[in-house]
Amino acid sequence: MSTKKKKTVLISLIIVFGITLVLAVTYLVLLKGCAFSNKKYIQNLQSSVAPDLPMGTTNPDGVYVVEPDVETYPQGDSGGNGGNGGYTQQPVENKVDFATLQQQNPEAYSWIYIPDTQISLPVMQSAEDDNFYLDHDVNKNYSFPGAIYSQSMNKKDYSDRVTVLYGHNMANGSMFANLHYFSDRNFFDTHKYIYIYTPTRKLTYEVVVAQDYDDKHILNSYDFNDDKVFQEWLDNAKNPQYSLTYNVRDEVRLDLNSKMLVLSTCQNNNIGRYIVQGVLIKDEPTQ
Repeated sequence: MSTKKKKTVLISLIIVFGITLVLAVTYLVLLKGCAFSNKKYIQNLQSSVAPDLPMGTTNPDGVYVVEPDVETYPQGDSGGNGGNGGYTQQPVENKVDFATLQQQNPEAYSWIYIPDTQISLPVMQSAEDDNFYLDHDVNKNYSFPGAIYSQSMNKKDYSDRVTVLYGHNMANGSMFANLHYFSDRNFFDTHKYIYIYTPTRKLTYEVVVAQDYDDKHILNSYDFNDDKVFQEWLDNAKNPQYSLTYNVRDEVRLDLNSKMLVLSTCQNNNIGRYIVQGVLIKDEPTQ
């Protein structure tokens, strides 16, 4: 190859590399901007429809305030472990303005709240595409951070034996990134509850386990209508067999009447999933 041709090839490679670099930097800038704007939008949405469920941050010194215990009901009563799903008689305040929320998008069917985290977020379910909210926001606009969502395999009244909610693990701490707080034993011990609001109910779940998990699709992989399969799932929640790191709350009782909530996000190394799982311990009507 002549010297002239070598120079031409070298210049072409430099140009291609430069264009690739510019495109990559532009993509990263747009991605960061999208994540920032989405976080600001969610903060504004939270302050307008659920101001009493504020997104918070944990104490930087790692010292957390212990949540008060939630009053539950003994086996066989209208709620609590074993019964799981009966209503208490006295309505409680609904802290989410669902009328305003559903004016923006009627597919927003519930709200999830975990104290001392940025998880105070609407929960979506698309009527047409199970993974629509993987990369679309609450207003159905394309957005890399997406939204918190469930799939059509789950009923929207949380009556299934296992309900799975999905959310991205965003670097800025938004969406489901703060689920990883539960990998810290101190945080796990002092943050026992996950709260779900629907237009007519307040559901309280006690966190049973937080663990690394593989990337199998839970609802496609297990037939939870089969008592044996469901019991094996419950047993593994109390004694994870395939997780390298996990925290478990041993005193929580589980049985075939339990209603489980699974929150699923990416691992920080993008290998497999990280899940936090709770059991319904209280189901209250709201007003």
